[in-house]
Order: sequence, then structure tokens, then C-alpha cells
Amino acid sequence: MRYLTALLLCLTVAAFASAESKKGTIALKSVTALAFNSDGVLFVGDPTAAKVYAVETGDKGTPGKGEIKAEKITATIGGLLGVPATEVTISDVKVNPASGNVYLAVTRGKGMGAAAVLFKMTRDGKLSEYSLKDVSHSSVELTSANDRQRTESITSIGFANGKVIVAGLSNEEFASTLRVIPFPFADAGKPTGVKIYHGAHGKFETNSPVRTFTTYKIGTEDHVVAAYTCTPLVKFPVSDLQPGAKVTGTTLAELGNRNRPIDMIVYKKGGKDFILMANSARGIMKIPAEKMDTKDGIVERIADKAGMKYETIEAWKGVEQLDKLDDGHAIVLMKTEGGMDLKSVELP
Repeated sequence: MRYLTALLLCLTVAAFASAESKKGTIALKSVTALAFNSDGVLFVGDPTAAKVYAVETGDKGTPGKGEIKAEKITATIGGLLGVPATEVTISDVKVNPASGNVYLAVTRGKGMGAAAVLFKMTRDGKLSEYSLKDVSHSSVELTSANDRQRTESITSIGFANGKVIVAGLSNEEFASTLRVIPFPFADAGKPTGVKIYHGAHGKFETNSPVRTFTTYKIGTEDHVVAAYTCTPLVKFPVSDLQPGAKVTGTTLAELGNRNRPIDMIVYKKGGKDFILMANSARGIMKIPAEKMDTKDGIVERIADKAGMKYETIEAWKGVEQLDKLDDGHAIVLMKTEGGMDLKSVELP
């Protein structure tokens, strides 16, 4: 009888989740962050609408191989949209693991006239706008999205073990939040307020948003490893991130002040795990992940840097976005003298 009840409950949940997916046109109001699951479902963060969309791209196949190189990509995108390169902003770049194709979150124009657009680049270098007309999709609305800094209500998105993880600001007492939302979507629920100790400032903080994060298994437990402006690196057990809870993270490192983290990935090299982080002031940081299981975080004021050490990858200059392309390569959006280039590079 218990088995039958559980089975009926699962079927009910599945039917509800299936009913939530529909075919139609998504009218994005903004776009700040993208993520994928292993089946090629694209998650799109629209902070102005306070929504996350899940788009069933159907983009699957054996990932191709070979170098990716698209020089002056903002100029190319501008040409396709009918605007100069200076009117094109790329806020995120993500690789679909089901196909190896690259997706870009683009804003055309500035201010009130700005428009959110998605682009897709195939492994053979073909670039085109990714249409959101008549696509199978679902969405979830984020409660308590920050009203004063709406674009900060979604700063980064990730996917791990059937859950969409969203970082950003809310209207709650702890403005800095992480949301763990089961997929297929049902209800986002209340956000989890997160608090960190910022060693360079010598105090606990609840208002600074996570700028970028990745997920990583530390020991036997999944964690969010997050980076903040100026530049604390902090871990949170995913199991602690319950709706409405207030959680204090463990500050693993202070990586230097006057710095803004941009993007981060986890990869393996020589049998060891590393975190690779792009940032505004200190180049590309390669951080060994092996010491992240420490229980003793930074809880005292420090002058500048403390905790985990990093290596600077001098050969990578001007990286604005990055994602893991395959086991041996990353895809990077890199600022050059001629503009912005999108290219594949070997992982260091």
C-alpha cells in the first residue's frame, strides 16, 4: 500500500511538472546569466522579470572537436543585429554539454532601449541568433527579488543534481541569497539568506551578492563555491541552503581587494582538481581544490590576502567570460586590442 501511494505521488508530481512545460515565445526583458544541464536544457536568468526560464533546446549530438576562434565577435553580432560593436554587451557564455555548442547572453543597446538576445555558435564556427519563438519551455518566478537593484537579483546560475541554483539579491533581511530550485520547476520558494565573513573588511556581511559560483563535491557533500567582490572565496553545503533559512558560509580565502570576480569553473589536470577564476584585476587564478575540506574559515581581519593560494595564468589576458569546453579546453571571451574574441584555449 505504501508503495502504491508513493507511486501515485510520483506520477502526480511528474504530471504536474510535465504540464508546466509549454510551447510558446519567450519575451526576455533582460539576461544576465545562463546555465545548462546534461540534457541540453538551457536555463536563462531574466532579472528584470525576476524569472528563470528552462528552454528545451533539443541541441544534442556528439560534441565536435577542433579549435574555436571568432575574432571581433561583438562586431560580428552587432552586424547581425544592425548596431555597432559598442552597442553589444555579452554578459555570459556557456557550453551546452550535450552538443559542445556555445551559447551567449547578449544585450543589444543601452538603457531603456536595451534588448536581450541569445546567440549560438556551433563547433564549426557558425554564429546565429538563437530564436526563442515557439520553443518548449517552463519558468519559475523568484519571490522577493530585489527592487532597488533589479539587475542584481540574478548574478549567476548553476545546475547540479537535478537542481537549479540561483545567486543574487533579494528584499529579505539578508539581501544576499542563494536559491536551490528543483527541476522540473514547481515553486521557487523563499530564498536562502547567506552571510559571509569578509576578512579584508573585518566583518560579517549579508548585502554583497555572490558574483560567480561553481558547484563542487567536498568530501561526500555537494557545495556551492562562491566568489564575492574584493575577493572572498566562500563555500556553502548545498544541503544547508533550505528555503527561508539563514546560512553562514565558510570563507576559504581572501584573494585580494579592489577586485571583481567574473566567472569560474572546476576542472581536472594531472589527476588533481582545480578551480579557475577570471576576475577584473588579478588575471586568471588557478586554485588547487584539495584543501577546500578545511573546517576553519577566515574569521579575523586580514590586510589583503589569506587562506588558499593561487597561481596566476599569465598567458590569459583580458578574459571576460569562461566556461569548460571539454576535458582539455575552456572557451573564453577575451578582450583584445581589436575588440572581443571568443576562442578555445587549453586548460592550464
